[in-house]
Order: sequence, then structure tokens, then C-alpha cells
Amino acid sequence: MALSHSPFLLYSDGNGNIFEDKSLYATGRAGWDAFPIPTDQWIALPDGGNLYELPGRKGIGIDVITGEMRLCDKGWAVAAFIPPAHTGLFLAAFETTKDAPTLPLFCYTAAGWHDNKFYVPAVRIENDIRQECAGYDDEKIKTGTTHLLSAYPHNRLVKHLMENCCMTYHCPAARNFSLSRWECPVPSSPACNANCIGCISFQPEEETIVSTQDRLTFKPTAEEIIEFTVPHLMNAPFPIVSFGQGCEGEPLLMWETIKDAIIEIRKHTQRGSININTNGSMPKAVKALCEAGLNSIRVSTNSARKDIYTKYYRPNNYQFEDIVESLKVVKSYGGWTSINYFVFPGMTDSVEEYEALRKLIMDTDLCMIQWRNFNIDPDWYLGQIGVTETGEMMGVKQLQDLIHEEFPNVKFGYFNPPMERIKGDYEKDFAH
Repeated sequence: MALSHSPFLLYSDGNGNIFEDKSLYATGRAGWDAFPIPTDQWIALPDGGNLYELPGRKGIGIDVITGEMRLCDKGWAVAAFIPPAHTGLFLAAFETTKDAPTLPLFCYTAAGWHDNKFYVPAVRIENDIRQECAGYDDEKIKTGTTHLLSAYPHNRLVKHLMENCCMTYHCPAARNFSLSRWECPVPSSPACNANCIGCISFQPEEETIVSTQDRLTFKPTAEEIIEFTVPHLMNAPFPIVSFGQGCEGEPLLMWETIKDAIIEIRKHTQRGSININTNGSMPKAVKALCEAGLNSIRVSTNSARKDIYTKYYRPNNYQFEDIVESLKVVKSYGGWTSINYFVFPGMTDSVEEYEALRKLIMDTDLCMIQWRNFNIDPDWYLGQIGVTETGEMMGVKQLQDLIHEEFPNVKFGYFNPPMERIKGDYEKDFAH
């Protein structure tokens, strides 16, 4: 149900306390500018969401009496992290002061306060509950971790997944692996052939932002991969094994090892889905993996436009056309194709991007768009890729509606679907 008016603007006092400013309605940012947010686009902050203070930034609101936009002078701006399965429709709107620090690599969705609740402009894009906060029991995760470490005492990958990903970074996928369910992550490459501006596992020392986690430091063997993935596929509900995770480089650089692993896995079990999360840079390697038995691919991109893609990914020895080709290759083998689409309000929903996305869908016969929130400081990102004007915008919600109308077979979501979902009723909520 739409609110009667926008929520009130939030501000932080700099000491971890958040207040509402009842003289201002919250606004949202798209591109470089602040906008009123349609009242029907606000939802209560979902379970697992958090609020951040944005130091050195003043929130922009709409004056309750005059209807004019102005700054909140009471403290620092506030943004929300919205949990997986939700896509943000507007960023937090703020004005940055001269000495403001660069924000770390999280998503910064607009937030407000209404009727004793926090609200965010967002949409639930996915029914799957595989990363819901309520689904994680810390005691069971500890038990599962201990069990896996003792079951695979010499497996470096299991050790990395349990000690680093699960227990240190609380990675939802690694936690699910500890609970023997759903999608099992398989990091496989310490190196990368892109130099993404917002890389979460590697940043140059001179950079003003810090990577949020340490990258995989070794090259796993096919044997190490096979040892734990076969039992997972055989025993887990709705099982997927996924090469390519945020805590590593580019898995296609390890394609020979992955190919050997897939061939051996499929000798033991035909159950479940084998997926790769990748930048899609090596179509020939993707072809070899499809021939070995790869079921699905998810190619990450910040844009369907070559120039915007290239400025962010800064690829080595590959180009945008290669990622398009990789999607076509998997589709030609009857596999499932997704893009991991980094949503940046104002960029993603620009008319130019919309036309490029339509072309990408038509060229590749794409199966799915995973509408992911872009984890990056908005000012820093636009500055790094040199965008001063984002062009005409339609709004993320309208963009999604238009794509859905024109391409009703393209699924919307947030996660790689299991084989049961790929082959059966996609809309059914499989993780419940």
C-alpha cells in the first residue's frame, strides 16, 4: 500500500545514533541529482537491512512546508544496505563536503522514517529465501563448519571456505555450504584479467577505498574441487555448485582445472546444476566448459554499453564483445544464461542503457537478469568512469516494467536458479 506521504529524512549525529528530521521528506538520488521518490516505491526496510552514516555528507530533503529541496544541517546523511533478493530504486541523496572520505564498497540505498518504521525505495525481485537472515542459525553453522573441516582435513578450498568465507566474512553462500544446502561456492582462481574499479577482493595500495575481503591465495586442484562438490550435489536440497565468487579472481583463467573437475563430477552424479560466475572474457574456454557439462553461466556487468563497461572493468586482453559471445555460447549448448547486472539508479535506467540492454537481450536470447545493487560510492564511481551527464532517465521501476513487457520470457531475480527451477516452474519459491 502506498504511503500518504514520503518518509521523513534520516540523519546521524556522528556517534552511531540516527534521528528523523520531521521538517524534511526523504529524497532519492539517480545519477548526480536528487528527486522526490514516488510514494508507492517505498517499502519497509526488510529483515537483514542495515543503516549507515555517510560521513562528510549532508542529506537532501524536501521541506515539508515549502516543498523546496534543501540540505539537512543537523548531522550526516544516512543510507540503507538492503538485503539480497531486493533491488534498490534510488540511492541516498546527499551533498558531499570538501574533505569527505570515499565510502567503502557497500550499496547506498535511500532511507526514511515513517510511522515508527524505516523505509527504503526498493522492490523484492526474487522469491528465493536462500540468503534470508532468519534462515541462518549460528550454532548450526558452527557445527557444520567443524564437521566439514574434519571431513576434509587436507582440502585447502574447504579450509578457505569455512575459515575465511564462512566464519570471518559471514558469506551467505559459504554459510549455506556449511549447512549442506542449495548453492555451494567454489572459488578457483587467485588471478584476474580485469582491473575493476570496485573490486571487492583486490585494491591497489594507493587507492582511497579498501577491498572488503582478501582474495584466494592459491590455485585449487581438480581433486580438491571434486572432493566436496560431489557429496554436495548428491545430498543437498536444490543443489548448485558455483565456480567464481567475490573472494577470488576470474575463474575462466583456471578453465582447464574447472573442466577436469566438471568431467569428473559428472562421472559421479548427474544431480544438480554446475554454474560459473564470470566476467565472460574467454568464449573458447566457456565452450570447453559447456562441452564438459557446464549448466549455467552468470556474466557480471555494470552496463550493456561497451564504453561504460570498459571504463569500469578495465579489461586485460579481452573486450566487451567477448562477454556477449560467452552468453551466446552457453545458450547454443542449451544452458542457462544470466547477467549479474549492477543497478545504479540514473545510469542503469537511462534511455541509452535501456536501448543497449534491449539489444543485449535480443542478441544473446538471455534467460535471466539478476538485478544486483551496485556496491560503490556513487560520487567516486561516476568520477572514475568520467560521467558528468547521465542523460534522460526513466526510473529503475519503469525500466524493469518495460523490459518485462517486451521480453516476458526473461526471468528477473537475484540468485542463480537450481536445476529444478530452470526446468520446472521458475516462479515457484524453491528454497522454502
